[in-house]
Amino acid sequence: MNLRIELEQERDGRWIAEVISLPGVMAYGATSQDALTKVKALALRVLADRIEHGETTPEILSVSFEAA
Repeated sequence: MNLRIELEQERDGRWIAEVISLPGVMAYGATSQDALTKVKALALRVLADRIEHGETTPEILSVSFEAA
């Protein structure tokens, strides 16, 4: 499963990163790297929760991220 991350800088200087294919998975950071780190961790938590509750398909055995 490849997860695409969109990264944008807000007017106030903060960065926001969002995983488009996982609704609601977004995180702010003081730097772009900080936002990326936080959103990746959140995405992994969401995927782990889905696996625990049997809400996934076997394709989620390998996860990679691509920042855009």
